[in-house]
Amino acid sequence: QVQLVESGGGLVQAGGSLRLSCAASGRTWSTYAMGWFRQAPGKERDFVAAISWVGSTTYYADSVKGRFTISKDNAKNTVYLQMNSLKPEDTAVYYCAATAKRSPSRNYYEYDYWGQGTQVTVSS
Repeated sequence: QVQLVESGGGLVQAGGSLRLSCAASGRTWSTYAMGWFRQAPGKERDFVAAISWVGSTTYYADSVKGRFTISKDNAKNTVYLQMNSLKPEDTAVYYCAATAKRSPSRNYYEYDYWGQGTQVTVSS
């Protein structure tokens, strides 16, 4: 069993930055690949970024590539999403997810555990 708790969301102006954190617990957490997804009102949950269990492989959605960075600190049991140059269209609830597969995935259905989400609002 893995428990995930996101933090770091908030209100920011366009062009600003936020860093989301996802604190994980569970004996085998460090062997899990991790992902970030987001869901805007009335829209489906979309892939944002993912990282392999050792942190050597990362995937990004085209819409965030070059602006967002995912990282994983196994010693601190935490996954981060550094978000720079934020745009109003980045506004959404952001979810952290874990998959027992060691390789990252862009597919939400491959993730076994989810956090409760954290709201990110970008004003224009």
